[in-house]
Amino acid sequence: MANNIDHRQVRPTGAVVTGRSTEGGLGIALVDSVPLVREGLSALVMRTRGLRWVGAAGSPHAALQLCERFRPHAVIIDSGLDPRWHLSRMLIGNDPDLGVLLMIRETQRNTQYIAGAIAAGVHGVISRRSEPPQLVQAIQRVHAERRYIDPTLAPALGSPKGKVAASPANHGQQPLSRREYQVLQLIADGLENQAIAKVLYVSVETVRTHVKSILRKLSARDRTHAVAVAFRSGVLTVNQEEHPY
Repeated sequence: MANNIDHRQVRPTGAVVTGRSTEGGLGIALVDSVPLVREGLSALVMRTRGLRWVGAAGSPHAALQLCERFRPHAVIIDSGLDPRWHLSRMLIGNDPDLGVLLMIRETQRNTQYIAGAIAAGVHGVISRRSEPPQLVQAIQRVHAERRYIDPTLAPALGSPKGKVAASPANHGQQPLSRREYQVLQLIADGLENQAIAKVLYVSVETVRTHVKSILRKLSARDRTHAVAVAFRSGVLTVNQEEHPY
């Protein structure tokens, strides 16, 4: 199964500051399914002093693997790959020091999505049409201040400063754990429990336990229904590519 990870790295140059080490610069990762965007962002990061390119992922599953392995300081996520902020929640839950910056598509440039993202714990939002200098500034502020809102997106929040509408993300649905998410994605790929166990290096009984938990959390009748619910609610998204970069 393709992991869609591009983990080219650059030679470290930089200093150490408080908190997670920034020697070599702030480590930046990207989650975006468009190769041209990944190439452009990697070029921007590599030519910007104080930033270090960690790698890119083309799917949520690959993003989890990338961030777990390389532990970047900040990750930039295409909002189209995180329609209900499930990926953002999992990344933040796995690494509380990670700064998450969402690049907002025009179709999601609305109060419900942006306010929901902030309520879900996202540290910054920026328009996908932003100029490079603004993106660099957003990355730096997400790391240093844990907060950045693109001025062009601020009107979409439509609420007083410091007050954000409650997230409508899952309508009471319990969030999946990282492992449950992996199992669910493998189910969606057509794998049975025994094959999933081999991929994740766990026992078949452990997979069965995860499947039961997934069905309960998604209020699903069976595996097929769970996958349908996951795609409908945005827990899973359709991969737009099948090969690693």
